Amino acid sequence: MISAVPPGLILIAGAGLIPFVGPTTRKALALILPVLALLAMWATGPDGGAIWSAPFLGYDVLPVFYSSIGILFATVFAIMAFGGALFALRSAKPTEMAAAFLYAGSAIGVALAGDFITVFVFWEIMAIGSTLVVWSGGTDAARRAGLRYALIHFFGGVVLMIGLIGHVDQTGSVAFGAVALDTWAQWLMLGGFLINAGAWPMSSWIPDAYPEASPAGTVFLSAFTTKTAVFVLWVAFPGTEALIYVGLFMVFYGIIYALLENDMRRILAYSIVNQVGFMVTGIGIGTEMALNGAAAHAFAHIIYKGLLLMSAGSVLYMTGRRKCTDLGGLFQSMPITATCGIIGALAISAFPLTSGFVSKSMISQSAADQHLMWVWLLLTAASAGVFLHAGIKFPWFVFFQKDSGLRPPDPPWTMRAAMILFAALCLAIGIFPRPLYALLPFPVEFVPYTGSHVVAQLQLLLFSGLAFFLLLPLMKRTLTISLDVDWLYRRAAPAAIAWFSRDLRDLIDGVLGGTREQIGSIVDSLARYHGPAGLLARTLPTGRAVFWVLVILAAFLVFNFS
Repeated sequence: MISAVPPGLILIAGAGLIPFVGPTTRKALALILPVLALLAMWATGPDGGAIWSAPFLGYDVLPVFYSSIGILFATVFAIMAFGGALFALRSAKPTEMAAAFLYAGSAIGVALAGDFITVFVFWEIMAIGSTLVVWSGGTDAARRAGLRYALIHFFGGVVLMIGLIGHVDQTGSVAFGAVALDTWAQWLMLGGFLINAGAWPMSSWIPDAYPEASPAGTVFLSAFTTKTAVFVLWVAFPGTEALIYVGLFMVFYGIIYALLENDMRRILAYSIVNQVGFMVTGIGIGTEMALNGAAAHAFAHIIYKGLLLMSAGSVLYMTGRRKCTDLGGLFQSMPITATCGIIGALAISAFPLTSGFVSKSMISQSAADQHLMWVWLLLTAASAGVFLHAGIKFPWFVFFQKDSGLRPPDPPWTMRAAMILFAALCLAIGIFPRPLYALLPFPVEFVPYTGSHVVAQLQLLLFSGLAFFLLLPLMKRTLTISLDVDWLYRRAAPAAIAWFSRDLRDLIDGVLGGTREQIGSIVDSLARYHGPAGLLARTLPTGRAVFWVLVILAAFLVFNFS
């Protein structure tokens, strides 16, 4: 019975109910709805095909289509909706919770879409839901960041829509599957997807908008937009070589900016760009191992990134501070938050026995298997960089380093429970990866826990940690701002427009003023010479006229016959 219900619509319908029910019912709905969505999708299971189809504009659309990759993403989206709701149970406003469920439900809708029309519809609903989540931060900064966020995502939606229309016109099909990157339409589709993935130069919306949401809102934001983009890239553009370069650039761009940041949530926001870069690189490599690795890494990343942002959100919720320079020594009074944050940091750093070690290793191994030595070397170097900015920097500056004197307790039990749940999942996937392997779209033969692999990874992390503490004076943060691409449209472009507007206005005023003066001068001249009393209007005496005629005649004779 429940298998006939679209899982995404369960959360979207719940989003419509949540603002209008009492607190107790609202909390119950927030925890029950994601579970119902999970039950609905797993009642059919992976590779169940289409359970809905309908004609639309002359095309057959499949609003709910069960594939193994779609089920994997939809499952982790539902888990994230449950964990995020548990974390937000105490702090989120009803409207914020409703927006978060609209956001999560539309992300599941994308994951279970069987055609590009359905993808686009849920894609845009997701943009609306996520913008509302940003605005729910309730500050002026959140309002401005949310507006910029909406403009970028609706621009990306327009690019995607034009690409989809062109693609459908060229192929006559709306089927959601792999497409060849050989016409302008497919390039526009790729561009629209990459904007949501946070690919450079359209990546600064992540550190701009996510940290301005509420502590719970940022947890939701970290999971859906970029990962649905990874999902559609996985389905539509597997093995596209250009994605290798795009992904590697994202990896190092995220590391560099995360190392420069002072705001703990902006550190983790840049880290999202970095981690999505690993997934995009895996999709670009395109082998079964690489695609399994990209999917597994997306699954693991949603959980450990959610855990890290829960830890950071708990600190913000209890202290009201978010800059590393204002924090430190919190492990003394927030031991559960610190422990969970450290587990998340180890997972994102691919420390053995954590989820990141399993998933990230699959991507690196796929590069080695394809003899892409430079890709493998860059991914390995990037792993060390991830340990520097997220594995050590975040927990060190927030929970250890100097004692800030702050002594807040751990957050309320719902927040603690959400963190403990996600920390347990990080360890469970790392220690027992087989259940995750079973969800992946291709058979898995990868064995991460070989002696050489574990030793090599531990050596890499050990030397990274040593480098961090040797370079600690350089790592210490100051109250500075890191300029990113968004500076161009937040500061440079408005200043340029204002400058040109001012000069243009002066030019127009000058032209208009000059014309008036010139017209007035001409009118005065005409009046002076041709007016009733003007010089040329006077009657000359006959004798004077004859005199001037004789002078002119004489001058003519002289010059003509000389």
